[in-house]
Amino acid sequence: MMNKEQKQNYISEMTKQFENSKAVMVTHYQGLTMPQLDELRSKMREHGIIFKITKNRITKLALEKTKCKDLSKYFNGPTAVAFGEDAIMSARILSKFAKDNENLKLIAGIMNNEILDQAGVQNVANLPTLDEARAKIIGILNASASKLVSILLARSEKMSSLPAENSETKPKE
Repeated sequence: MMNKEQKQNYISEMTKQFENSKAVMVTHYQGLTMPQLDELRSKMREHGIIFKITKNRITKLALEKTKCKDLSKYFNGPTAVAFGEDAIMSARILSKFAKDNENLKLIAGIMNNEILDQAGVQNVANLPTLDEARAKIIGILNASASKLVSILLARSEKMSSLPAENSETKPKE
C-alpha cells in the first residue's frame, strides 16, 4: 500500500510521462508472466520506450491534468502503458509481442495528441518507421536519377552514331 507522499510522487511522475511523451500506448497484460513482461520491457528499452505497469485509480488522477485525459476510460483491469517518442516503433513492438503472446492486448494510444483506438494502433504498427520511409524515398530518387542518366546516355549515343553532315566541305577540284 502506498502512503500519501508516494501517491503524490507517483501522480507527478505519471503526469510528466503523459505530458512529455509523443507516443502513449495503453495495453492490458492479464495472464503474462514476469519473464514475459521482462522480455517485453527489454525490447522496449532498446528503443528508448518505457513500459510501465500502472495503478489505475491514481493514474486516472494523473491523466486529468494532461493532454492524454481522454485515455482514462481505458484504465481498467491490469493495465500497462508504453511511453516513447516514436509511436510507430512502440505500436510495432507491442503488436509483434501481442501476436506471440495472446495475453497482451493493445487497447488504445495517443500519437502526436491524436487518440487512437485499437484499430488505429494496429494501423500505426503497420506504417514504416522514419528510417524505412527515408530509405524508400532515397531508393526512389536514386532509381529515377539512374533512369534519367541512362536515357540521356542512350540519346547521346544515338546522336554520335548518326552520320555527320558537314556543309562546309569543298568539292575536290
